[in-house]
Amino acid sequence: MARLAISLLLISLLVLLAQAGDSVLGYTDTPTITGQTWKVHDSTRPHPRKVAPGRLLSSLPDPADAEILFDGHSLSKWQMKSRAGEFAAANWKVENGYVEIVSPQGMRWNMITKDKYGDCQVHLEWMIPAEVNGRGQAGGNSGVELMSRYEVQVLESYENVTYADGQAAALYGQHPPLVNVSPKKGEWNSYDIYFTAPRFDGDKLVKPAYVTVVHNGVLVHHHQEILGPAAHRRNAPYKAHAPEEPLSLQDHGHPVRYRNIWIRRL
Repeated sequence: MARLAISLLLISLLVLLAQAGDSVLGYTDTPTITGQTWKVHDSTRPHPRKVAPGRLLSSLPDPADAEILFDGHSLSKWQMKSRAGEFAAANWKVENGYVEIVSPQGMRWNMITKDKYGDCQVHLEWMIPAEVNGRGQAGGNSGVELMSRYEVQVLESYENVTYADGQAAALYGQHPPLVNVSPKKGEWNSYDIYFTAPRFDGDKLVKPAYVTVVHNGVLVHHHQEILGPAAHRRNAPYKAHAPEEPLSLQDHGHPVRYRNIWIRRL
C-alpha cells in the first residue's frame, strides 16, 4: 500500500512538472510579464514568423568614432567576471578572427568590458557552432548584456525551438523579436543595437531603458521599452545603478563565437 501511495505521488509530481513546462516548451506557472497578458517564458506565446536573412555586411568599415572592442586578435579591452563577483584576465579562446566562450566545466565567467557605457550603439557578430546539439535554452546559449543586466538573447533559433521570449534576438523574458531572422548553425549573425540607458533620481526610476535591435539587417525591436534586468522565470524590477556600466557577453556554458565588436557612445 505504501509503495502504491509513493508511486501515485511520483506520478502527480511528474504531471505537475509537465504542466509547469521546461526550457523547450516554456512555462505555465510563471508570473505575468509587467504590462502584458503573457506570462514570463509563456509556453503558449506565438513564435515570430521566420524571415530569411540577407547578406551579412561584415566587410563594412567601422565608423571613424567607434571604439573597437574586439579586432579579431586582442582581448585587451575585456576582463572576466564570475557570478560571485570575482575578476580575472580575459581568457576565452581567440583564433581565426573570433573569440569563443570556453570556461571550465561548471564555471561561468562572463566577459565584460573594462570601460563603462551608457547610451550607445553596439555592433557585433556571433555564431552558434555547427556541432552544438542542445535543445531549448541549451541550443548554444549566450547573450549581449547592456550595462551587464539588460539582455539581447543569443541562441540557435533556425531549427531549435524554445519559449518565444527566450529565442534569438529576444529581450530575454520580456519581448520576442518582431521576426525570426536566424540562419543555420555555423553561419554568422550580426546585431546592431541602439540603446538608451535608464535614468534614476536617487533610488527612483525616472525613465526606463529603450532599445532598437537590427538582426542580420532586419529590424526586430523598434524603440522597445526594457522592463527591467533580464531574469529567468520572473520579473526583475529596476534597481538604481550608475549611469555607465560595462557591456557583458554572457557565459551560459556553451561554445558561442563572437567577432567584429565595436561600440559608439551616443
